[in-house]
Amino acid sequence: MDQTGSFVVPPEWGDWRIYKNLFVVSFGFLFVFTAFQALSNLQSSINCDAGLGLVSLATIYATLILSSMFVPSIIIRYVGLKWTLVISMSCYALYTVANYLPSWATLIPASALVGLAAAPLWTAMSTYVTTIGIRHAVINDERKEDTVAKFFGFFLLVFQTSQIIGNLVSSLVLGYEESSYINDTHLNDFTCGAQDCSTETRDENGTTYCNPPDKTLINILLTVYLACGIIACFIVGIFLQKLDENEKREKEGTCALFLATTKLMQNIRLVLMIPFSVYAGLQKAFITADFTKSYVTCAIGVDWVGYVMICYGATNALFSPFWGSLSKVTGRIAIIISGTVIFGILIAVLLTWTPKADQLWVMFVVTALWGVAGAAWGTQINAIYGSLFPSNQQAAFSNYRLWESVGFTLAFSYSNFLCVWTKLTILTAVLGIGFIGYMILETNERRLRKELSQTDNEDQNTKL
Repeated sequence: MDQTGSFVVPPEWGDWRIYKNLFVVSFGFLFVFTAFQALSNLQSSINCDAGLGLVSLATIYATLILSSMFVPSIIIRYVGLKWTLVISMSCYALYTVANYLPSWATLIPASALVGLAAAPLWTAMSTYVTTIGIRHAVINDERKEDTVAKFFGFFLLVFQTSQIIGNLVSSLVLGYEESSYINDTHLNDFTCGAQDCSTETRDENGTTYCNPPDKTLINILLTVYLACGIIACFIVGIFLQKLDENEKREKEGTCALFLATTKLMQNIRLVLMIPFSVYAGLQKAFITADFTKSYVTCAIGVDWVGYVMICYGATNALFSPFWGSLSKVTGRIAIIISGTVIFGILIAVLLTWTPKADQLWVMFVVTALWGVAGAAWGTQINAIYGSLFPSNQQAAFSNYRLWESVGFTLAFSYSNFLCVWTKLTILTAVLGIGFIGYMILETNERRLRKELSQTDNEDQNTKL
């Protein structure tokens, strides 16, 4: 931005360069999260002994809460957006390495490292995509919020494809082991679905349905995922072009950037977005850990987790650009309402339905619709933060990741101790509070725009 507040586009940044860099950052995330998301989906099943997998996930997001406060500003200031992405992606690859020898001594430190890297990774990505989206809007005389939503729609289309690829790989590899299935006779000893209470779900011998796949198959899977992480680092490191953000921050100290993140929490607009952001983390954690364990693994076996989650990734990927484009016609309120209604219906279904091996189609439908609702929220929440705080993007997106991480951490922390129906009740409550807060925000924004419009008209009439 220049001194007047107008967004200035460097002359060398035309449409082709903007699209090229959008492709690079999107496909970099595709590769790194092909590994990480599929591995996260499997943590509650492959590292189920003593709840190690869930504790590792909780560690990631607990650390992310702390890192969101100051790490993004520090790293981005010193190395820039591009190299922040590369360094952070390499930490995700190290997490894959730790899964070769999963223990409390290896997985927990690696999880903490991912948590430290996640905040700068997502803040850098969000800042980069928002900036090039605004540049594209300025060049083509478009509404900035619409273009940014469209760019995030494309990013999420590519990003969520990682769910499809990663889960397909996991199911194909783990499917070679027939013993990963739980037969119907043994299944009758367990309670699946909403009534699954982790501390109580034990058979007559006192054992839970912790039945990890063969170690050789897991190592093959990890090797594929590690290769994806390395490829991601190379793609971004070689092909992504730097933005000219360093000059803008030369006079800004680390303390000032940290204070910008914390000071923004006093902004009423951000406060109203907090429950909304927390729910984003809660719902992703539920579908990743609780649904995969209590509905899929419990009923039909761990090797079906990948296939079921492919539906989630496919619909999330396909509907991300759909919701992003539709918002230009309907506005973002209609998109958020649609996502909220779908989430509410799905939660009601999961509260009343008990999964069985012969009802596999229901699992596919639930995850498919969960992906549709997640896409509605995902495209809009990034656009909302970007448009509400265009001149303070890093602090805004750091706050978003912080509160989303609170949701993740809470969900993974209580996952081993609460019944599924209790978790679904919590989801319902936070969904309702988040939606109410968002509607209050939109009402305030509309009133403010109306007042500004009236003031401008009065000024023009005075000049006339």
